[in-house]
Amino acid sequence: MGISQLEEKKAVEAGYWHLYRFDPSKEESFLLDSKEPTASYRDFIMGEVRYNSLTRSFPERAEQLFAQAEKSAAERYDHLLRLGSLYGKK
Repeated sequence: MGISQLEEKKAVEAGYWHLYRFDPSKEESFLLDSKEPTASYRDFIMGEVRYNSLTRSFPERAEQLFAQAEKSAAERYDHLLRLGSLYGKK
């Protein structure tokens, strides 16, 4: 638990987790705080035991799932960028 903030930072840098704010009462109701991912998504998930153990048990399936998850994370970030332009300044 002592390094949870560091892990959260790594998750954001890798694009695993995105930070944003939504407040409909403000002029800029949606703010995306996350920058474009700068770290390796794959390196981040391999640091997680649940994903790392999957590669040992089912390496081929794990590779497929990791590629799909990485693509999905990129699509989520693009979606959030579009939301930012939609709900940004009015």
